[in-house]
Amino acid sequence: MNLRLLPSWLAAGLSAALCAPAPLPAQSIVIPGTGQRVEEVGDDFEDPEWKIDLVLPKSSSNIDNDQRLPAAMSANQRLYESTYRGVPDVVVRIPTPPGGLPGSTGALKLRTLHSGIPGRFSREIQQDDLLMNISHRMGGYIPAAWRPSFVVRVCMPPFDRWEKRSGSSFGVRADCEGTKWNDSVGRRLLVSRRLQPQTESFWPGMFIQFNRQADGHEKDHAVILIRCDEKGRDIVGPKIERPGWWTLGMSVSADGRVHYFASPGVNNLTIRDHIGSYTPYNMPVERLNTFFFNVVNMDDGRTWSTEWVIDDPMFYVIK
Repeated sequence: MNLRLLPSWLAAGLSAALCAPAPLPAQSIVIPGTGQRVEEVGDDFEDPEWKIDLVLPKSSSNIDNDQRLPAAMSANQRLYESTYRGVPDVVVRIPTPPGGLPGSTGALKLRTLHSGIPGRFSREIQQDDLLMNISHRMGGYIPAAWRPSFVVRVCMPPFDRWEKRSGSSFGVRADCEGTKWNDSVGRRLLVSRRLQPQTESFWPGMFIQFNRQADGHEKDHAVILIRCDEKGRDIVGPKIERPGWWTLGMSVSADGRVHYFASPGVNNLTIRDHIGSYTPYNMPVERLNTFFFNVVNMDDGRTWSTEWVIDDPMFYVIK
């Protein structure tokens, strides 16, 4: 193509597009838990002295731009409070519920009440976060070329003990970055146009949504929502009719796609547990900073979230 024959603004845009990094060839699906476990990251909660000191009042930067530092951190420095949203009100080690990982004696209970701005009640759905400490303990982000993945076991209580509403209750998500190419128009409109790269943060993940019979559903059940596809839409995944232990996992392949896995029980994930693969917002993942957990409730000062239990959140790479 001879760019000299095109209008200057179109030639400039095409030239920038042709020079933009080409997508890598498609890679095979990465099964979470594949490769080498990173010893510096993750936790098994086996230490009977495990604790985290909650530093109140907690952050609500997502609502009022107030981080309220310092943030809470576990004594072993493996989990910490987000400075974007606060930490759940209950983060405590408990004996592993029945049916958990063989040999496990400890797990982590997560529950929240005041998920919005401290001292105020929004009477809307809010959420708190608990983050795994990856970038600090490893000295930086994890490139997609390392094909990172993580796995966690999650214990769901019987449906009659869930928060009395339909909607999202819990999330497992990744903190990722990619490059977004934006149009940039010069000083004189349509005289000079080029594509400008901009680093963008986004948070793909899986939410567990409760659907109550009392709210018009055929019967109490939950579903896994995948966030998100190339157009930013949530995708409805497996239906959960029997709560209890589930194994959830996510991975990133070298081409920037995110792969989602879920399986009832606590067995290692296999390709049979694959529930979807997407390039979120059509923006390939280039870096993974951490993964984290959301606990969601109605922020009215009275309604506790569903009680969630997690065990053995572990992180893996293939180098």
